[in-house]
Amino acid sequence: MKKIMVIGCPGSGKSTFSRTLHKLTGIPLFHLDMMNWNSDRTIVDKDIFLNQLLKTIHMDEWIIDGNYGSTIELRLQACDTVVFLDYSTNICLDGIKKRRGKQRTDIPWIENEDEEDTEFIEFIKNYNYQNRPMVMELLDKYSHKDIYIFKTGKEANEFLKQINGKLLA
Repeated sequence: MKKIMVIGCPGSGKSTFSRTLHKLTGIPLFHLDMMNWNSDRTIVDKDIFLNQLLKTIHMDEWIIDGNYGSTIELRLQACDTVVFLDYSTNICLDGIKKRRGKQRTDIPWIENEDEEDTEFIEFIKNYNYQNRPMVMELLDKYSHKDIYIFKTGKEANEFLKQINGKLLA
């Protein structure tokens, strides 16, 4: 486990999971949102994003947190391990609400507490119908990789405890 991609619906806790995995393993952590967005909420040039991503995936070790459907297969080709936080829509919507107004290391701005991006909320509501099937198809295509699919936070936390136990042994 040296090249790990962490994917899942927005609000599933990808960044939190990735930070914990990084702390446990020391593997460098990269957030796709930090590569893709400027602090003024504008998107970086696509070539700059892709160059940063390519530079990252050519490193010896990494944890990459984020979806970005156009680059999932590129990351699947390069990784040895996939963690898919396959949580319910309600859990993800709750996750989005809980992070509003908080400083985060995975995105270059603070979301206002009273701010609700209706387009983003609709994306989350439709994720399991529109995006998840493509993710599952790709995971099936790359089934020779180490793939972990967690349906609950408890399952993901148990995995992290097992990682910690192996490192302490």
